[in-house]
Amino acid sequence: MSQQTSRDRLVSLRRDLHRHPEPAWREFYTTARIVDELESIGVDELYVGPEVLAQEERMSVPDDDELETWYEQALEAGAREDVLERLDGGNTGAIAVLDRGEGPTVALRVDIDGLLREESTDEDHVPAAEGFRSEHAGAMHACGHDSHITMGIGVLEAIKDSDFEGTFKVLFQPGEEMVAGGKPMAKSGHLDDVDYLLAVHIGLDHPTGEVVAGVDGFLAVDHFLAEFTGQPAHAGGQPNAGENAIQAMATAIQNLYAIPRHEDGPTRINAGQVGGGTATNIIPEQAFIDGEVRGETTELKDYMKERAERVLENAAAMHGCSVELSAEGEAPSAESDEGLVEIVHDVSLNTSGVENPIRRDTLGGSEDATYLMQEVQGNGGLAAYVGVGTDHPGGHHTATFDVDEDSLQIGVDLLSTSITEIAQQRP
Repeated sequence: MSQQTSRDRLVSLRRDLHRHPEPAWREFYTTARIVDELESIGVDELYVGPEVLAQEERMSVPDDDELETWYEQALEAGAREDVLERLDGGNTGAIAVLDRGEGPTVALRVDIDGLLREESTDEDHVPAAEGFRSEHAGAMHACGHDSHITMGIGVLEAIKDSDFEGTFKVLFQPGEEMVAGGKPMAKSGHLDDVDYLLAVHIGLDHPTGEVVAGVDGFLAVDHFLAEFTGQPAHAGGQPNAGENAIQAMATAIQNLYAIPRHEDGPTRINAGQVGGGTATNIIPEQAFIDGEVRGETTELKDYMKERAERVLENAAAMHGCSVELSAEGEAPSAESDEGLVEIVHDVSLNTSGVENPIRRDTLGGSEDATYLMQEVQGNGGLAAYVGVGTDHPGGHHTATFDVDEDSLQIGVDLLSTSITEIAQQRP
């Protein structure tokens, strides 16, 4: 396959995925499309849907009506019904395995979900101008996961045609944006034999031609939903008879932001979405906060979580209300192992298109690849998180986010060569 043919195929796949973004646990078309590609390439083992997930660890799963809507949408878009049936209940994602004889087991993790936000229709936005803008109202690939899938497929194909010796796995993980899919895949058993793991992300404010061999600085995160229940009453006639859930919510918000920062490192709190009430003349009986806590380490995140829960419970009690707390998603912190960072960095020095190899950089955000990294590291293996730069006109999660498609081939070449080197060197 010529370099141009390879690039064209990568671009075509990425654009098809870009047209069909699907959020956490609703990646029906996406998973079916992945299966099509994997079967076309030919793999030794292919696991789909519930076969790649620890069911008891799934979080933030939508209700049946929501899942059905996205299921039918995928079916109408041409997804294979036999694959969709295997994804019942929002059990999305896949794992492909190549068995190439004696040698270590090396895995590559890519995430596959989109975001719930509308994509730009601006004529300067390349997906809109060239006809591959999202076809799903209110959803888009605003973080490059369509590119991650594409690189995962490209790397798998490259490894199959290489002199790699050992076992190679590609983990197509759902639900990263909700930090809800990493733990179920990490605890699925498919990582028990993994000696080395690479995870990849495109962009991260690095332009095309830059590569980061080891990303660190992941903030541990917990997403929570706090649902307040009070007592309704007529706001004019009997205001004293009510217990105001919005008052409890407002008190909680004020005090969440007053949690003292910690001396050991950065901590974060955010009430990202709030709501409640029914009418201006009714004491509101329901209110909610959809929020998150973060910390530089898992311990610092736990410090914030413990105090946030205390604030929420006391705010509810102060106003005669109750509060129910639900975990919506979580991820620990993690660090990239130097042994893998060194190999990836050395490979990047000789990878076509890489103009500025960077050994390490700090993310400053959260990612549930950390669950998979910690799982491998806890079993005695090594893990690293690799950044592949791309020129993107809008920042991550914005309506104008896009990628420079030249970076797709750079990612495939960097990762496939690194994986072959890892298997040979066994750091």
